[in-house]
Amino acid sequence: MDPELKRMLDETHALVKDNHRMLRAIRRDQWIGLIGKIIIWAIVLALPLYLYQQYLGPLVSKFSTLYGTSMPGTGSFSIPTSAELQKLIDSYKVGK
Repeated sequence: MDPELKRMLDETHALVKDNHRMLRAIRRDQWIGLIGKIIIWAIVLALPLYLYQQYLGPLVSKFSTLYGTSMPGTGSFSIPTSAELQKLIDSYKVGK
């Protein structure tokens, strides 16, 4: 085989191996990025639900029992009247 042709073939072979290594690294980084995005979105969507259930849920149920209203429907999330607000303030003062 011609030495010049052999040198070009070896150079091409080295370039192909380097290109294959880079493409595999890019593909691996894409998979890691996809998994990271899935984890981040799972946290972003699940965290508010968890925090509501742990911290805000008991508070809402406590205040709804204080008013004597039940949770189902939109009645629990209506705007309180001034009498209800005063009752809440009074119960807060008594609690401290």
